[in-house]
Amino acid sequence: METRFYHLQLKTLEQVLPQLLAISLDRDWRAVVMVGSPDRAEALNSHLWTYDDRGFLPHGSAQDGHADLQPIWLTDQDENPNNANVLFLADGANSENLTGFDLVCRLFDGNDEAAVKTARQHWKAQSDAGHKLTYWQQTDEGRWVKKAEANSGE
Repeated sequence: METRFYHLQLKTLEQVLPQLLAISLDRDWRAVVMVGSPDRAEALNSHLWTYDDRGFLPHGSAQDGHADLQPIWLTDQDENPNNANVLFLADGANSENLTGFDLVCRLFDGNDEAAVKTARQHWKAQSDAGHKLTYWQQTDEGRWVKKAEANSGE
């Protein structure tokens, strides 16, 4: 299992998440997006319907139901009802079931000192546990660049 830490500095979660979810779907992955509250999950659910008038990301939440049919599931619960292999954690959400996924993506706001501190704590804990970790920053052009890794076996 790999955990990728995405340091959001130039763009918001609402701007970055659709791009990362689209990449996941292109790779035939199913995803769970876990956030800090039910209201936040529903706000992202609404956002994904309207973020791009030229594209569509099939998704759902508890409000929509039928989790097993949703390639992307938005939630504030520590769950995997759509049998996803990718977990996106945002807004300080944390899962006790990381090993149930092939890939975990922690997205954190680089302009929020508390969020950065929490991300560092997760990095240390997961590194100490021997997990493969990578740290990503976004360039001014919007590309993601790997800046660090730990326990990669390299």
